[in-house]
Parts: sequence; C-alpha cells; structure tokens
Amino acid sequence: MGDGFAFFDIILFALLAGYLVFKLRNVLGKRTGHEERHTDPFSPAPERPANSDNVIKLPDREHETVPGDQENGELSDLMRVKMADPSFDEIEFLKGARTAFEWIVEAFAKGDLDGLRPLLGDDLMSAFAGAVEEREKAGESQETTISSFRSALINDVTLAGSVARVTVEFITDQVKVTHASDGSVVDGDPDRIETVTDLWTFERDISSRDPNWRLVATGVPEDE
Repeated sequence: MGDGFAFFDIILFALLAGYLVFKLRNVLGKRTGHEERHTDPFSPAPERPANSDNVIKLPDREHETVPGDQENGELSDLMRVKMADPSFDEIEFLKGARTAFEWIVEAFAKGDLDGLRPLLGDDLMSAFAGAVEEREKAGESQETTISSFRSALINDVTLAGSVARVTVEFITDQVKVTHASDGSVVDGDPDRIETVTDLWTFERDISSRDPNWRLVATGVPEDE
C-alpha cells in the first residue's frame, strides 16, 4: 500500500510540475509590447530616407498656380504629366521645390559642391561649380540668408516625350553678402533685405524609377 501512495505522489508532483511550467510559459513567453528591444550597439545608424522629391508642405493651395487646364480642347501638359505619372501632385511638388530652393541656395553660398551634385542637372552643376571655383580663387565667401518665402508658384509645365519640366517662380526675402578674404564686404549689405524673384526649372524623366526632380535651369522674369 505504501508503494501505491508513493506512485500516487509521483503522479501528483508530475501534474503539479506540468501546471507550473504551463503557467510560467504563459507569463514569461508572452510579449506585452513593452519589452526593451536589444540592438547591436555597433550597428550603423539607420540612414535617413533620401529626399526623392525634396518636399515640405505649403500650408494651402492659395500659393499654387496651374497653367491653363485646357486650351482648344487639348489637354495641358500638366494634365498629361499627371496621366503619365499618377503619383504627381502639384502641391506636393511645390513643397519639394521650396525645400530644394532653400538647400541649393545654402549649399551654393557655402560652396558645398557635394551637396549640390544630386540636386542639379549636369550642365547646371558645371556652371555652379565654375562660379564657386572663381569665388574661391578670388578669396571671397558668400553668405545668403532666406528670411522669408513670399510665394512659390508653378509658372510653366512642359512634357517632351517622357521628360517633364516644371518651372517654379519663387519670391523670397533674402540677405546676400559677399566678403573678401579679410572679411570686408565687397558686394551686398548685411543690413538690407532684398525681395528676389527667381524662375527655377526642374526636370524628371517620368518613365524612370528615380523619383527625384533635378534643377536644370535658373533665371529671372524678363521684365526684371
């Protein structure tokens, strides 16, 4: 009879042990969503996403202008661009154009050719590089501050084959100063804000997987 009790005790302890393992599994094996994630401290930091469309959002559509939607029954180039590339949105494009404007103006003033290269077409990049080189040879430096954006408007859209070009008129308030090597001012006035109007043309092959637009031309309105 003692053996019978011993056998019963073994079964009882086995059941109890199984129950405890089951409970521990339920408690320790579940993720609550608050666990600390362990990462390799030597792994590189995640890269920031590329600025494919170089975008910041304009607050509303009041600063948007769209060339004639239809003329003589024909679709405008803007509509053709949208049909060829359904992801194109003029408001999102203007956000990116404004960001690109700020980055390019800043990079050119600093002489940062590496920063300019992915944002410019080849011909314009050569022109910018030449201007930076001449400035450096003269021992001069440039400082440009955009104090405010008055507007960013789509001025023109063309589509030739799969190549889309969008010209944006930027009106900004800027302080532009060129310094000699000794720090003296050779052009501009650090205490004067100028209102500047620029026409920048961005280009993209909409048949390409590359979503980035590149600046290919700069200018000013003909009446200025």
